[in-house]
Amino acid sequence: MTSSPIFAPGFAAARPAVRRIGIPDLKAALSRGVDDFLAMPTHVLFVVLIYPLAGVIIAAATFEQDLIPILFPLAAGFALIGPFAALGLYEMSRRREWGLPATLAEAYAPLHGRSARAVMAVGGVLALIFLAWMGAATGLYWSLYGGVTEPSLTVFLGDVLTTPRGWALILAGNLVGAAFSLLALAVSAVSIPLIIDKDVEAGTAIETSLALMRENPGTMLAWGAIVAGLLVLGMVSLFVGLAVVLPVLGHATWHLYRRAVG
Repeated sequence: MTSSPIFAPGFAAARPAVRRIGIPDLKAALSRGVDDFLAMPTHVLFVVLIYPLAGVIIAAATFEQDLIPILFPLAAGFALIGPFAALGLYEMSRRREWGLPATLAEAYAPLHGRSARAVMAVGGVLALIFLAWMGAATGLYWSLYGGVTEPSLTVFLGDVLTTPRGWALILAGNLVGAAFSLLALAVSAVSIPLIIDKDVEAGTAIETSLALMRENPGTMLAWGAIVAGLLVLGMVSLFVGLAVVLPVLGHATWHLYRRAVG
């Protein structure tokens, strides 16, 4: 039985080298991300309009009593699959950097040809992480609340914020969520940009991303904190702020990859 070329054995030996990076690199990447967003605002909107729309749908759906407890994990879970959704933003930043046309027609070019399988494989890994997070969050809720049906979002929030079991849910939920977020960051920090840039297989891309985390743990944790903080700011504005936060982070991720991978 032959191995799949997507996750071929021995890929670690062929992976690109990763560099030591620091906080100045994160600042530079964010600055370049903002610059890309300002230079291509009409192009990036199509990528992110789905997020405010999804936020509204999620918020509306949670008024169904049985869905109220999954509001936060579902909203937070979008951060786990965000690196795949930002595919078009990476490609647009790449094209702008090289002086190539960066229109809607070219944004998803990586989904065609050899790189498509690798991109979809990484997306599949992120989707599995998302599903595992939803399962863990649901299991945690059931372990603390049993089969209780919440009468309203207000009552549920009141219980979570004022009772010992609610505090336990907040603490444990955030710890579990942080673990899944760290896993998703390690897998996807630079993997999809690398596939777009070098046309490598998914296994090589993921191993390079993991190597970057090992080489720069403090810096990458700081990057994860920046991403989480900006996403929270986007969400508390009824998800509308994500229309700015997500494209800036997507473009910045491309520039972080360029500074971090040889």
